[in-house]
Amino acid sequence: MAHDDFSSANEALTPLPASQRAFGWHDHASLWFSLGVGLLVMQIGAYLVPAVGTRDATIAIVLGSLLGAGLLAWTARLGCETGLASAGLMHATYGSAFARLPVLLNIVQLVGWTTFELVIMREGTQAIGQQAFGLTLTGPLGGALTTLLWGAVLLALLAGSMVKLVRRFVSRFGLPLVVLSLLWLTWQFATRLQAKGLDAFWARPGAGGMGMFGALDLVIAMPVSWLPLVADYARHGKRSAGGLGSAFSGTWLGYALANIWCYALGVMVVSVAEPGTGLVTALLLAQGGLVALGLILIDELDNAYGDVYSGSVSTHSLLPRWSVKRWGLLLAALCIALALVLPMHTLEPFLLLLSSVFVPLYGVILGRLGTGQAVSSAGNRRVDLGAALIWIAGIAVYHACAKWAPQFGSALPTLAATFLLAWISRPKPTSTTAGGASVLAQSRG
Repeated sequence: MAHDDFSSANEALTPLPASQRAFGWHDHASLWFSLGVGLLVMQIGAYLVPAVGTRDATIAIVLGSLLGAGLLAWTARLGCETGLASAGLMHATYGSAFARLPVLLNIVQLVGWTTFELVIMREGTQAIGQQAFGLTLTGPLGGALTTLLWGAVLLALLAGSMVKLVRRFVSRFGLPLVVLSLLWLTWQFATRLQAKGLDAFWARPGAGGMGMFGALDLVIAMPVSWLPLVADYARHGKRSAGGLGSAFSGTWLGYALANIWCYALGVMVVSVAEPGTGLVTALLLAQGGLVALGLILIDELDNAYGDVYSGSVSTHSLLPRWSVKRWGLLLAALCIALALVLPMHTLEPFLLLLSSVFVPLYGVILGRLGTGQAVSSAGNRRVDLGAALIWIAGIAVYHACAKWAPQFGSALPTLAATFLLAWISRPKPTSTTAGGASVLAQSRG
């Protein structure tokens, strides 16, 4: 397909041509390590203790990260193999008409998370200003200025090329700086733990309130939240045999390492900090914490960029007259406005509730497409009723598990049930397998 033909088509529902694919293993690994690092991940890691003991928390962090990153990697391989964005995979699974519902929910979710990331960056900047320079930036004017500052940087990044951003900045400069910051903070808090007694820290029992499966569910929550985005980036992976493998292994290794590291760092920080001390304040009080936190805060911008870029791809799939870049700038402006006026911390439960719909959504997608099924199986239907019903039932299972069996978690049982049902009920392969993916763009109806 020529470049002009691709540019005039619905980019999200059309397989990305090989000539426009540039990501290798290092690009996938760098991107997903960078996206896996964040203050929010550390904060959630801090929630694990003292509810569960150190040993149980460690098991949950390692196992949950490997499983969650494995799901991301599986979806990444599917995106690289088909060349389709996340919206295209939804169309291929649920049908061209019904898929608009999960695509729309994904857009709402990504707008919410981008707004929340701007709030996190604003509050981190305010904490740095207060602790390091004695500046009070918490008033209405200070909050507006810091929000607009990060928003302007986000808009500038979105005006450029996503591929160039990943390959020229994240891989070459951003990744080494973030790794150095994490190494420094780990050394600082590991030294404090050693002074307090590593044996006592390791043997510390849990205070109750969360079982092993609940802790595992909490760890898996972060990688699962990226499932609706991963194909938007993995489709840029080179389509050689090694390219497919690099999308899988690069995504898995990059994200799993970052998730394990940040969750563990959150546990370490809360274990040595004075009671009542916030995570950001504790990081700032560490030697060299100002520089390390500043670099992590800059890396947080990658998360906001990742959310809004993927949101623009999904929006373009519904309204392709506007380009992905144009939608990205518009959505970013919307998120900046929302960050200025909404009490985002009161919206966390809503965002987490909305995220729960994507666990069964991708259980069905992986069950239908992740085992070698033809991508066009539902692409020329308006509604795949079987897939739609399994997804809706999966949402019910997720919340039923959370209400009546929280000790077993919600994510893993729901993923297993929806994947199995989708795999059993998958349509038989047809002769339209070859070239079927391009049917999606013609039948969005």
